[in-house]
Amino acid sequence: MADIVTRNTPAREEWLRQLADVITDPVELLQHLQLSEHPDLLAGATARRLFPLRVPKAFVARMEIGNPADPLLRQVITQREEFQQAPGFSTDPLEEQHSVVPGLLHKYHNRALLLVKGACAVNCRYCFRRHFPYHDNQGTRANWSIALEYIRQHPELNEIIFSGGDPLMAKDHELDELISDLEHIPHLKTLRIHTRLPVVIPARITPTLCQRLASSRLQVVMVTHINHANEIDLPLQESMTQLRLAQVTLLNQSVLLRGINDNADTLAELSETLFSIGILPYYLHVLDKVQGAAHYYVGDDQARAIMGQLLLKVSGYLVPRLAREIGGERSKTLLDLGLRQQ
Repeated sequence: MADIVTRNTPAREEWLRQLADVITDPVELLQHLQLSEHPDLLAGATARRLFPLRVPKAFVARMEIGNPADPLLRQVITQREEFQQAPGFSTDPLEEQHSVVPGLLHKYHNRALLLVKGACAVNCRYCFRRHFPYHDNQGTRANWSIALEYIRQHPELNEIIFSGGDPLMAKDHELDELISDLEHIPHLKTLRIHTRLPVVIPARITPTLCQRLASSRLQVVMVTHINHANEIDLPLQESMTQLRLAQVTLLNQSVLLRGINDNADTLAELSETLFSIGILPYYLHVLDKVQGAAHYYVGDDQARAIMGQLLLKVSGYLVPRLAREIGGERSKTLLDLGLRQQ
């Protein structure tokens, strides 16, 4: 096990302080942004009954005061459209609410998702797991032990994906113990961490965490979830620099969201800004058809047209793969653009 610094470090205390400094009332959020006079936004406040609002003030600080169309606000604010029952949308769009053991999803042949923690720093309104039964898949040491035994018994697995919720809701000493257990399983080669927490609270990337990832025998990949260039600020850039120094491979996945990033110019700016802080665009997902999020949906034909325009604006290595995930399939499904890429 890697040497871990004292748990009560200032860096640790800072991200936990910011994690607790949140807004959970839609009316309070709108008042903070001087938008309390917008009846359409206020009308969505009751949607918090369907899926609680939660957004740290560290993320709110990147929103534009007085702008009801702010792309960060639109990702987190409750909306009355969430009450609409959309045909073809379900509470389990990826058919993953039946884990092989509590907290472990073996969806793909060589890799499995470990739901490290069920909570998130921010509740994104389009979340495909907004209805997920986290109470049956709790991120506890007892469930981790069961999952670890399953992983030991399946040598076809060479990659474990930390997911959630958000896996970085686990504290550094918990992650250290879990990574150490994985390192003792000889057939594992890669640890992938899917997270939005460092985007919302860049202080989550502590020196202790970087030290632990740098010392791992596993190849470490971190996949951030950033949908718009406005989410990227100097603290996030500095955190990503620390991860790169720790030899962590940085990728990004986004969701194509109506009214937020559904045009080529916005996606081009996102790709270029990601690259400027050392992150490569990886996937652009069409929206998973989860009930309560149909108002964000962009159809396949429009998605392909947007990607065709994006190909003309940025270099090929800055073009994410347009994909969807289909429940029961053994891999993601790429949407063919029928275009040449350079």
